Amino acid sequence: MTFESILADLKRKIYHPVYLLYGEEPYFIDELSDYIEDHVLGESEKEFNQTVLYGRDVDAPAIISYARRFPMMANYQVLIIKEAQDAGDLDALTPYLQQPLTSTLLVLCYKYGKIDKRKSIAKAADKAGILFESARLYDNKIPGWIEAYVNERNYTISAKACFMLTEFLGADLSKIVNEIRKLIINIPEGTEIDAELVERNIGISKDFNVFELQKALAAKQVFKANQIIHYFGANPRENPMVKVVPILSSFFAKVLLYQHLQDKSRNHAASALGVHPFFLQDYQATARNYSPANVKSVIGILREYDLKSKGVDNNSATDGELMKEMIFRILH
Repeated sequence: MTFESILADLKRKIYHPVYLLYGEEPYFIDELSDYIEDHVLGESEKEFNQTVLYGRDVDAPAIISYARRFPMMANYQVLIIKEAQDAGDLDALTPYLQQPLTSTLLVLCYKYGKIDKRKSIAKAADKAGILFESARLYDNKIPGWIEAYVNERNYTISAKACFMLTEFLGADLSKIVNEIRKLIINIPEGTEIDAELVERNIGISKDFNVFELQKALAAKQVFKANQIIHYFGANPRENPMVKVVPILSSFFAKVLLYQHLQDKSRNHAASALGVHPFFLQDYQATARNYSPANVKSVIGILREYDLKSKGVDNNSATDGELMKEMIFRILH
């Protein structure tokens, strides 16, 4: 079952005795377990019938002991095991999962890893209830996911704002959702979230941010690039190299990919690069200003300074000094 279908069943009060939620993406696991924790039982029922434990504090026999309890003055008891990957040998739960108590909702939150579906625990969970893999989204799927998330809450979002959130916050869905929730709390439903709203509410300077630096480098605008880098040097907490370099590296890697595409038609190229067609012009313009050899050189420089920012061949230079040197080498 998908995340959406599991959540829809929960909202319809269709419950299962076992939920084995696992995978590399913690966001979907947290959303499902939080919904169960908040909505299955009423407030008066939770005191005696809801237990939330952490894997590091229990083992399989203890989990089974809790799961075999009967609810008190309620239809269900809810048992949630967070960070279940720390609980040791979960295969020992298999006998219980093969014959679970139907009045217990056992929710196992196994994060940051995969469970072999051929194992007995996976087969038992799938037969008794829900076996759900929370897979990480590919980078090129993040903008579409953001757009869908925003639309479900009766807002819209511009392509540029979507891109900015993706590039600035990365693929961390929990962080993205947290920022969107803070952003929409003070704007009416139906509002379009545009680049200006993102800049104003998520700490991205309108004129001095990594996206403007990217544009300046793409167009080889030396003065503007240096202005931005000086600002970065003066505001290191807002613009650390650890955030700037990966974004620039990803951008130039996609430029190199574009340069080697045989089919450079708009839709095909945008799909191959994993970007919205709206932004394809940025890659096209950069590809005209930099030869493939130049782009490879830029990627090499970015890798070099990424290592220097982590202390490799660098004993004393600050992030600001490293970025100034890095930008000089890219543009000259």
